[in-house]
Amino acid sequence: MSDLYIGLMSGTSLDGIDGVLADFSGPRMVVTHHASMAFAPELRAELLALNTPGSNELHRAALAGNALSRAYAEVVHALLERSGQPASAIRALGAHGQTVRHRPQEFDGTGYTLQLGSPAVLAERTGITVVADFRSRDVAAGGQGAPLVPAFHQGVFGRADETVLVLNLGGISNLSVLGAGGASVLGFDCGPGNALMDHWCQQHTGQPFDADGAWAASGQVLPALLASLLDEPFLHKPPPKSTGRDLFNPIWLARHLQPWASADPVDVQATLTEYTARACAISANSYQNNSTTLAVCGGGALNTHLMARLQAVCPAVRVVATDALGLPALQVEAAAFAWLARQALHGQPGNLASVTGAVGARVLGAVYPA
Repeated sequence: MSDLYIGLMSGTSLDGIDGVLADFSGPRMVVTHHASMAFAPELRAELLALNTPGSNELHRAALAGNALSRAYAEVVHALLERSGQPASAIRALGAHGQTVRHRPQEFDGTGYTLQLGSPAVLAERTGITVVADFRSRDVAAGGQGAPLVPAFHQGVFGRADETVLVLNLGGISNLSVLGAGGASVLGFDCGPGNALMDHWCQQHTGQPFDADGAWAASGQVLPALLASLLDEPFLHKPPPKSTGRDLFNPIWLARHLQPWASADPVDVQATLTEYTARACAISANSYQNNSTTLAVCGGGALNTHLMARLQAVCPAVRVVATDALGLPALQVEAAAFAWLARQALHGQPGNLASVTGAVGARVLGAVYPA
């Protein structure tokens, strides 16, 4: 029987969809094909708008979920075409969905996490079994519902002789601490990744992101603003912890920027980039142990200025993209959701209680048969 799975990821950065075709038949998972697609501007704008309360939310969220699933299906068809595999050869696909609210343990003690998408539409459009809604069961079990990738990171990047640190730089940053020989695995959100930098860049340059960090590199860090940003309590909260645009959003940023309303936008961008690096460094330096490597994945790994700043503020480790460890930075999270889909179909846990704070291991995801 085939052991091929597809993983689909659209993250907090809202830059688009990454999909991988992963083969689990050998001793180690192999990504055989990768496809990506940018969001249509109107879909991206609607998904971003749905991160905050607005009118007619239920109707808009349902339609946005349908549109997202149709876009997911296009990525799936691209993977099938490139690989020459029929849909019938794929055991299942794992679809993360688009997070628009993430409030675990809040309000009623359980809280919730909400990822938009229509797994039913995706199953109909692809003819492949879909596994979705991975985070809710962990939240119901008292966990943060995030991050879910550390167990996957351990299998792909873990080493027998030393701790490895894996930093995902999506819209939000999260760190996996992979103990030597799998003795322990930790993971938690560090703070902002690309979300604040992308927002500021879009607002002031019209570009969706700061390519290579070139704009930020041309500015000067504002020390007092940086100190204000670093006072954010979440950065200093012990794990387990997770966050999202519910906290690190334009309203949060505007509040901090009030005393610097006349600052040059390029200097604010330089400061936001430095803030992202230092927020990650607080976590990486605290959990460095005997690690010599900080492996970076996600879109932030392509920001050469941010990577240079990470190296400067994490001097005890070598900062590299996960490409150097055998899996390209833009494929890691999608591959993790292929793995999570496989775990679900095999009735195996997908979470780690040591990471999320859940009361125990749980099988994650709801299954929509082909």
